[in-house]
Amino acid sequence: MGGESTTRTAPRSGGTSRGPVGSRTGQRVSGLAVALGLVLFLAGFGWAAVIYRPYTVPTSSMTPTIDPGDRVLAQNVDGSEVRRGDVVVFRDSTWADNAPVVKRVVAVGGDKVSCCTNGKLTVNGKQIEEPYLPKGSLAEITDFPTVTVPKGRLFLLGDERQGSLDSTAHLTDAASGTVSRNAVTARVDAVIWPMEGMLKRPTGFEALGSLSEPGPFPTIGVLIVVGGALVLVGAAYGPVAKRMGGRARARTEPAGAR
Repeated sequence: MGGESTTRTAPRSGGTSRGPVGSRTGQRVSGLAVALGLVLFLAGFGWAAVIYRPYTVPTSSMTPTIDPGDRVLAQNVDGSEVRRGDVVVFRDSTWADNAPVVKRVVAVGGDKVSCCTNGKLTVNGKQIEEPYLPKGSLAEITDFPTVTVPKGRLFLLGDERQGSLDSTAHLTDAASGTVSRNAVTARVDAVIWPMEGMLKRPTGFEALGSLSEPGPFPTIGVLIVVGGALVLVGAAYGPVAKRMGGRARARTEPAGAR
């Protein structure tokens, strides 16, 4: 009929406005997500701050494992925890005026190290596979005589053997190029800038003894990423629910007279 009008009826609400269905539960869940996310996020950073120290490597002596300018995370360790194959940070005034130095441990106290046999580093008579060296490079640019590493000391080399000022550059020193375990302050776990992640395991040394266990960097990374994601998702619930609620109300508004 001409004077008749139609309307779209909204659900009865007892005269009060309601949010989206389940909004109260959603708000509680989002609050819990934000709280848990903050706990995980801060726990990850706190854990990292306690056990790791950041270093910037200024030279190419550890290329290609660590390039000049790379930012690394090194786990605080005692020198007694160091194993063959570890990349460590140490301080020795005879090497670099007591500035931190980053090198790879290739032999420990009691080992006999020499180079080269069939182009490879030899430790205790075993030829060591070193896949971390630059492709096609030699284990050492010049042969050096067998060195017996004194107890409590370490023999260290750079992965870029051609230009690294490492133990081979200090062979005429009183300690035959070795460094005290006590000089080690940290063990490099990962390259964080650029984001290359954990250093590869030095499996070539496994035949000589156990390797160091990787640090907790992957676990810390998961805590930070998951925590951040929970905070973002939880914080986004309110604006998203409000927008969806607005659209729902728009669909139930009265239609004009026809």
